[in-house]
Amino acid sequence: MKFRKAIVAFGIGLALGFLARKQYERCQRITPEKALKLAKEYYKNQGPISGSWIYMKPEEIEKNGITYMAYRGGVTLPKADGNKRYEFYADVETGAIIGSVQTA
Repeated sequence: MKFRKAIVAFGIGLALGFLARKQYERCQRITPEKALKLAKEYYKNQGPISGSWIYMKPEEIEKNGITYMAYRGGVTLPKADGNKRYEFYADVETGAIIGSVQTA
């Protein structure tokens, strides 16, 4: 009887741990490195990337009346007439590019 209770308790603990992990992963922000990787994938459609950077601390920005927490970063794309630099904001929840501007 004790063995059966131990097995049931182990099973319940395993299930609760699995559910807690899933909930934690759902609420977790993406890392700045992952946001940069997603941004680089976006910019690769415009050509090869020669440099990239991202700030590790998220910033609060407002766009279209909505406030976002976002990572600020940038990429450099070599072109025939010189390097083109772009700065972007990536959402900390999804990694989506919120805004992008060419700086040079």
